[in-house]
Order: sequence, then C-alpha cells, then structure tokens
Amino acid sequence: MLILVVGLVIFFVLHSIRLVAPQWRETSMARHGAMRWKMRFGMVTLIATAFIVMGYMQVRLEPVWLWFPPVWSRHLAGLLVLVALFFVGSALVPNTTMKNKVGYPMLIAVKLWAFAHLISNGTLADLIIFGSFLVWSIVSFAVYRRRDRKAGVVYKTSEESTVPTNLIAFVFAMVSWFAIVFYLHQAIIGVSPLV
Repeated sequence: MLILVVGLVIFFVLHSIRLVAPQWRETSMARHGAMRWKMRFGMVTLIATAFIVMGYMQVRLEPVWLWFPPVWSRHLAGLLVLVALFFVGSALVPNTTMKNKVGYPMLIAVKLWAFAHLISNGTLADLIIFGSFLVWSIVSFAVYRRRDRKAGVVYKTSEESTVPTNLIAFVFAMVSWFAIVFYLHQAIIGVSPLV
C-alpha cells in the first residue's frame, strides 16, 4: 500500500503545481526552458505512474473488499471509458468542439475514467486510486474554470471547430478503446475488462 500512496502523492503534487502555483511554474519554465521542464515533468510522471501500477499490483494480491459491484457496472464503465477517450482525443487534437466549449477536456476525461472505475471495482485500493483521481479532477476543473472567468476568458463557439478535428478525436477514441479493452488493460494491469 505504501508504494501506491507514494506514487499517488508524487503524481498529484506534480500535477497540482499549475493549480496552486501557476506563476512559479511559468517562471521555472522560462528560467530552465520549456523543453527541459516538460522532460523532467514527463520523467517524474512516468516514475509516479510506475509506482501507482506496482503498488496496485501488490495490493491486488490481498484485496480488501468494500462492496461487490453488479455485473452491469462493468458495461457502464466500458461505455464511460469510451466517452472519456473521446475527451482525451479532444484535448490532444487542436480546435475540437469539446476543447473550444469546455476548455479542459482532459480533466473531464479523468473524471469519467475515475468514476467508471469506481462504480465497477469495489476494493479499498480502487477507492483510494480512483476516488483520489476523481476528487483531484473535480477540484482542478472548478479552479481552472473560476480562474478563466476572473480573467475574462471567452470560450469559442462550436462553429469555429472543424469536422475533421472532431473526427480525428473520435477515431482516436475508438482505436484506443479497442486497444485497451482487447489488449493493453490485460497486459499492463493484469485484468481483462471483458471478464
């Protein structure tokens, strides 16, 4: 459990820098260079993610069950993850409708992903991982939107986005979903979502 908690703490501290100290982040990027900052950020994120996965693998050997999710929750989770992947695609592809309308589609993707895994898993480790991601994404989204309102940020209308960009986000979601469901989830986590 310790490795899991350490990984989560590192991940959330790192990903909350922009949330709690945006000026420090911008100053550090200007001082050290954006590329160097992103490389360090990426490396620490990979380490934190590895800790989370390793910790989860260890905790799964002796699970502490809090509830037993019904079978239908897995089907709903699969659908929610597909929608979450569309939001990921919308965040990665420039000028998509979702990015233009909500501003932070990646945080919406995290919310959906975390909620989907919370309803379809019932162990203490699942509650710790997915509950913390859900809370973090809700708080982050609220803070960023409040900052945008104070700064007078105006979100674009959907007419400004293009069909090809939205189509790319959709194709990304479908390809990613099939890859995760039929291969990656089993290969990385050790559990098939189809079972």
